[in-house]
Amino acid sequence: MKKLFILLILLVFPLEVLAYSKAIIPGGETLGIEVSSSGVMVIGFYPINGKYNKGDPTIKSGDYIIKVNNIKINTIKELTNIIEKNIDKKEVNITYLRKGIEKNSKLSLIKEDGIYKTGLYVKDSITGIGTLTYIDPGTHVFGSLGHEITETNTSSIVEIKSGIIFKNYITSIDKSSKGIPGSKNAKFYYNTIYGNIDKNTNVGIFGKYEDTLPNKNLVEVAMPEEVKIGKASIYTVLDKDKIEEFSINITKINETGKIKNITFEIDDDNLINKTGGIVQGMSGSPIIQNNKIIGAVTHVIIDNPLTGYGIFITTMLEEGDK
Repeated sequence: MKKLFILLILLVFPLEVLAYSKAIIPGGETLGIEVSSSGVMVIGFYPINGKYNKGDPTIKSGDYIIKVNNIKINTIKELTNIIEKNIDKKEVNITYLRKGIEKNSKLSLIKEDGIYKTGLYVKDSITGIGTLTYIDPGTHVFGSLGHEITETNTSSIVEIKSGIIFKNYITSIDKSSKGIPGSKNAKFYYNTIYGNIDKNTNVGIFGKYEDTLPNKNLVEVAMPEEVKIGKASIYTVLDKDKIEEFSINITKINETGKIKNITFEIDDDNLINKTGGIVQGMSGSPIIQNNKIIGAVTHVIIDNPLTGYGIFITTMLEEGDK
């Protein structure tokens, strides 16, 4: 008698598993932020003997020079050293990235006033301030800003090679007014490093917090559907390193967009008197509602600095978890 074997095929569907913690350490601390680009960024051009030298084919602002004469570079010093060794040739081969695509160009070295020049304005690092949004106590991953770091002259996102967050003290505030965003002014303490940045994305910067974790109570993470129109609070620093709570009023919720999920108005007289509204350096300030962290401050509406946008905290956590 023949035996009948029945093959059972078990279909296994992967389940989405969120590795971030359900309760996290809320931020509010002001951070010094420094990132080094992956390659040397071209941010503009200057004339030599009355003409602009943009290479052939043309190099553009926002391009990242990654090689000179096929030698890899990451810093302005490395770029300069190779160029100086090739002055007698009066030309170098440039390899650069434009929107992630590798391209090549020849760049002339032109003499003016007895000095050979490239005609390029370049940058290899960016330093600024922002606000810590959270630290995940399980993974020690941190998130900050809630938006990308861009290069001011080109408005393009910085492709980072490495970066750090470090201690700073707020020394003064330039107040916001209609059409003119204010800013936090800070003293930097480069020797007190809190962590390393490894990602610069359109929903924030992320990395590992290497210092001792702040001694704070954990705050539960809210899902987007838990965010409600009405009262909430933001936490940020306006003086030295003191984190303060300020009240806001959430006026609109957008659950479908990736950014600008929360529209809010500042209704805290103390904050308004000190800052005139949202100021630069406040990006990343955590938003708390009903004892849960719901998001982070990201943008100010220039024509009305009392109004701004926030991003859902889950969006930042998911990106930090990748």
